[in-house]
Amino acid sequence: MRTKQRQVGLPAWIFVPATLGAALVLLPLVGLVSRVEWGSFLELVTSESAMTALSLSLRTSVVATVLCVLLGVPMALVLARTSFRGQGLVRSLVLLPLVLPPVVGGIALLYTFGRRGLLGDELDALGIRIAFSTTAVVLAQTFVSLPFLVVSLEGSLRSAGARYEEVAASLGARPTTVFRRVTLPLVLPGLVSGAVLSFARALGEFGATITFAGSLEGSTRTLPLFIYNLRVVDPDAAVAMSLVLVAVAVLVIALARPGRSTW
Repeated sequence: MRTKQRQVGLPAWIFVPATLGAALVLLPLVGLVSRVEWGSFLELVTSESAMTALSLSLRTSVVATVLCVLLGVPMALVLARTSFRGQGLVRSLVLLPLVLPPVVGGIALLYTFGRRGLLGDELDALGIRIAFSTTAVVLAQTFVSLPFLVVSLEGSLRSAGARYEEVAASLGARPTTVFRRVTLPLVLPGLVSGAVLSFARALGEFGATITFAGSLEGSTRTLPLFIYNLRVVDPDAAVAMSLVLVAVAVLVIALARPGRSTW
């Protein structure tokens, strides 16, 4: 019979800063909800421009998340399961977008893939134009989202340890088989959480996108950029679309939360 885990009591004073912190997060959301024009809400959020921006954001965020998984899983495995000179520096650089202002990331991408960038001549010779295109949106979203998957999966790999993988290898399993049959199932919850968080970060990306991709309706104007433009010309629509983005973000965070069955 499973016994109920005993909870340790908290000092009473802990609830004061906890409540203040919750208020700091929740009160702006309450302010946002209070400004919504509910009578015209559906009309505002279902306009052609709004649906175009939302569709573009969802499509590019999905592609960016797929790229994060394809690139981030190997990166996390190398960082968690190997040891090499300069590993700490490499890890710091990989996670740099977590603390780097997004607009700086956008400038770095522009001077790498832009026409006058590091790879500009080579890309022009191949007839490839990346900056200020939908591809630029995906690259900007991937740049800022990739560290979320790497840090989440690396933590899961270190917590799980390597003992099961060592046992499988000692029984003759090849490295690829160990990775596919042991490692991935073992860290799947961490991988899913990292992928969902990467998607959420990509969906809300603004600074790197507007710097590297611009704000062209139908090709680079994602939902955050659309809201930014609306706040001047149509504040009511900006508030309504902001609420939509908040709702999507809450849903994504709920999906990524471990133990969400306790809700």
